[in-house]
Amino acid sequence: MLILGIESATKQVGCAIGGHEGVLASTHSARGRRHAESLTPQIEFTLGQARITIDEISVVAVDVGPGLYTGLRVGLATAMATAFGLSVPMIGVNSLDLVAFPLRHTRRLIAAAIDARRGELFTAFYRQVPGGLQRVGEPAVMTPDDLYANLQATGTECLVVGDGALRYRDQLDGMTKVEIADESLAYPSASSLVALAHARALREEFVQPGEIAPMYLRRPDAEANWQSRPI
Repeated sequence: MLILGIESATKQVGCAIGGHEGVLASTHSARGRRHAESLTPQIEFTLGQARITIDEISVVAVDVGPGLYTGLRVGLATAMATAFGLSVPMIGVNSLDLVAFPLRHTRRLIAAAIDARRGELFTAFYRQVPGGLQRVGEPAVMTPDDLYANLQATGTECLVVGDGALRYRDQLDGMTKVEIADESLAYPSASSLVALAHARALREEFVQPGEIAPMYLRRPDAEANWQSRPI
């Protein structure tokens, strides 16, 4: 079973291919909002690096958000079109789960924080459990001050990860028992997407392309700006 993973929820866009042997090839780039220009060439390049053809893909996995609206739409549209064309099932994975996944070996509480723009963050908390991580509560939108207050309220050692943590580092630095993860872990990874999707594929947790749904958590910026205009 070979999985194509497509990730585009933040300013970074990427894809990876893997299966029971692990990740065979992956590529990522961050070129502002040029997701639509970058994604298809990346898929072709990654297929070449893995030395497989597109018709060997048996599952398409995609980051369903939360994240930046335009990037999510590009990734979802590309993933759905690929799955429809290949007549293969899909697996959707939460972007906050992807950000937290590389830290699954820590015993500290993990706070994943993705920059949501508008002075807000998409956040979720995680704890280590046998075999991986367990999300504590539901993903939410909050301000940096809200995150600060939540971290203080835990009273335990916390590791904060994501581009949101880096953007608001000044408000988090100096907190006792709180550490910000390395910049290399700031964005959801297509390699993590393939790893998480493979575990779910073994449990046959598939959906059909028409059933995949994005997690926005709030209205798109353009819609919010339009509705706030004076009449």
